[in-house]
Amino acid sequence: MTKLGNSDLDVYGLNLGCNVFNFTADEATSHAVLDAYASAGGNFLDIADVYGGGGGSETIIGNWLTKRGRRDDIVVATKVGAWDQRPGLSAANITAAAEDSLRRLQTDHIDLYYAHKDDQDTPLEETLSAFDALVRAGKVRYIAASNYSAERLTEALSISDREGFARYVALQPHYNLVERGYETDLAPTVSREGLSTLPYFALAMGFLTGKYRSADELGDSPRAPRAVKYLDDRGERVLAALDSIASAHGASVASVALAWLRVQPTVAAPIASARTPEQLTDLVASVALELTGAEVEALNKASN
Repeated sequence: MTKLGNSDLDVYGLNLGCNVFNFTADEATSHAVLDAYASAGGNFLDIADVYGGGGGSETIIGNWLTKRGRRDDIVVATKVGAWDQRPGLSAANITAAAEDSLRRLQTDHIDLYYAHKDDQDTPLEETLSAFDALVRAGKVRYIAASNYSAERLTEALSISDREGFARYVALQPHYNLVERGYETDLAPTVSREGLSTLPYFALAMGFLTGKYRSADELGDSPRAPRAVKYLDDRGERVLAALDSIASAHGASVASVALAWLRVQPTVAAPIASARTPEQLTDLVASVALELTGAEVEALNKASN
């Protein structure tokens, strides 16, 4: 388990993405995925009010938490601000959206509540004050940011420090072996401020599973057309390095890609989703997979 930032949230080394629930996975299949994840030791769910057609993912998870009696040992993270029915980070929207999420999740508190994306039309002071009020009311334990620039993240943290508001403890950025811009700008800020990173699109929309090696191998995944944009010389180098290391460990390409991300500075747990329990197998295997320093460097070199 890994502690998030300066919080007391201990989380598993794979953050289960729940964006596919009520989208490409129905409720029964979603519950099977959740059962398999929890059985493997997983305890950290990444949700948002917009997932599953708006509220659908939260509803499925709320039903599972209640039926299985797992609320006390699961870290529930959800988000506000990206759903067109509950847009932005105004105080009114945050307050209303939190109540909606609590109802759908069938719980009295959210462990980690994200600003899903920056809202430059709302003063940061208003957003942070609203989050702080939820923390003080016991409806949210900790807050986090997603899709923030280094400048806006720094400003938000400074405001929280100045006003005594609850402080972001984690950041969710786009980061993986073929998307490494995070390292240049955001990583120094996250490290300096003592936050943890929870990268989304950890498998580059499926590209880092090794499933898509030509434009003819798209399959039926809705993310496939976006995954093949990585099929260039650099992408092929990355896949070759992943293939070699996966073979040496008797592991999957996806497991190796997630294991590389998990050991990067500031990263607490990569986010990855599974449409079926079978897809989950390679994801959870990454938590126990230990890469050598030489293997990490080989992947760094291939992806630079």
